[in-house]
Amino acid sequence: MAYDEQFAQRIRASFDLQPQSVRSNITEKKMFGGIAFLFCGKMTVGIIKENLMVRVISSKMDGVMSSEHVSPMDFAKRPMKEFVYVSQEGIANEEQLLNYIELGLEHAKQKLNKL
Repeated sequence: MAYDEQFAQRIRASFDLQPQSVRSNITEKKMFGGIAFLFCGKMTVGIIKENLMVRVISSKMDGVMSSEHVSPMDFAKRPMKEFVYVSQEGIANEEQLLNYIELGLEHAKQKLNKL
């Protein structure tokens, strides 16, 4: 696999802390050479190489981008809208990881409300 399975297990464990209404709607899909975690079919977070990929709502992008260990997701050599990478140093503990998962869930829920 192109991603760290232990890292994927950390993400799964963080999703297990979510309410049942969230947990039961999380699926996994191989994407971007890694794995993505989707809520009701909308991407939330994922793993690409050693980085956490996070979808972030537009209004929070500037704040998230100012965080240490965060960079624009440039998968195709160009920054992708509403996507960021977080290096391993930025998710050293479970609280940090859970915060980024919450951002990803917020993005998915916002997109679902617009449908």
